[in-house]
Amino acid sequence: MHRLAPPVLVLLALWALASAEAAEKKYDPGASDSEIILGQTMPYSGPLSAFATLGRAELAYYRMVNEQGGVNARKIRMISLDDGYQPNRTVEQTRKLVEEEHVLAIVGSLGTPTNTAIQKYLNGKEVPQIFIATGATKWADPEHYPWTMTWTPTYQAEARIYARYILRNVAAPRIAILSQNDDFGRDYIAGLRDGLGLEAEKLIVAQATYEATDATVDSQVITLAASGANVFFNITTPKFASQSIRKAFDIGWHPTQFLDNPAASIGAVLRPAGLEKAKGVVSLAFVKDPTDPQFHAGADYRAWLAWMKQYYPEGSLEDPQNVVGYVQAQTVVQVLRQCGDELTRANVMRQAANLRHYHPDMLLEGIALDSSPTNYAPMQEARLERFDGERFVLLGETLSAK
Repeated sequence: MHRLAPPVLVLLALWALASAEAAEKKYDPGASDSEIILGQTMPYSGPLSAFATLGRAELAYYRMVNEQGGVNARKIRMISLDDGYQPNRTVEQTRKLVEEEHVLAIVGSLGTPTNTAIQKYLNGKEVPQIFIATGATKWADPEHYPWTMTWTPTYQAEARIYARYILRNVAAPRIAILSQNDDFGRDYIAGLRDGLGLEAEKLIVAQATYEATDATVDSQVITLAASGANVFFNITTPKFASQSIRKAFDIGWHPTQFLDNPAASIGAVLRPAGLEKAKGVVSLAFVKDPTDPQFHAGADYRAWLAWMKQYYPEGSLEDPQNVVGYVQAQTVVQVLRQCGDELTRANVMRQAANLRHYHPDMLLEGIALDSSPTNYAPMQEARLERFDGERFVLLGETLSAK
């Protein structure tokens, strides 16, 4: 019997080890030993372009991650395309990302009508559509759309929290609603009605809608004010949020006002409206407000500030969307880390649905992300906040968004 020389044994052992490691790696389109390609659409142009800072913040975070060595030694390449908040362009750009750029997943695309336009296509192609920048309730439906997942509290859950606050804190409420005439607005109204319960028909005294392409909402605000409502449920995007806050104040209408979380930005919305005119506005928070001094001594705020100055210096230090992008991108990186060397689309979805009390930096204390194969709404807690004329002040305790 011949015995192999020690060098041969070493070579065979190394070959077996390398073969085993290679066998463990699994890739779908958009992934390799060196790179992970992701895609998204953002309204870099059009009526909702103020929200595009979210995409820019995410790109800045991935640049930092890549400079630090990437995820499991792989660099992230995010291809972020402009759709102008037009669903037909979203379809066109998403098809390009999937069929030409061969992305591993669609991550963080913004907008309810825009994501609606691509949901069936992506689920049919079995391409992950995860952590999208919209809180529509339909994104948390793993039974019918197993490849689509939201990230924020759903709009209906947010509205139910406002409804509970109204019923407990506003005497004899009479509610007027301004909303965008699409699924974004309708989801909030559905949640408000659900939260008000049997009282909804009696308490809602006026409603008005607008189109995203409208020039102003001044006439709608005047009509709502004429109803005598003492609650203004203001479900608008940044441009129209500023207009409606300013107009309500200018015509002498001073109801208790609720502003949806996506529009609750001092720099993009309240300052253009007039800080004094926005005083008293109530909204929902789940990330730390970068304008709130109580957070400025924290290590996570200091890290965020340093990151902004180095990687996104043109971004506003007052806009919470730049915090949301930072936190959301951390969540994406966490999922990719959990994927290890199995970078398949199926495993991306498995890991997105396997977050266990994950708390990214700059998420409010008491809030964490948990997901499972039957829970596609990872964020279930939030805090109410009120604008005091200078900054948002948190109200009460952490609330369940269920």
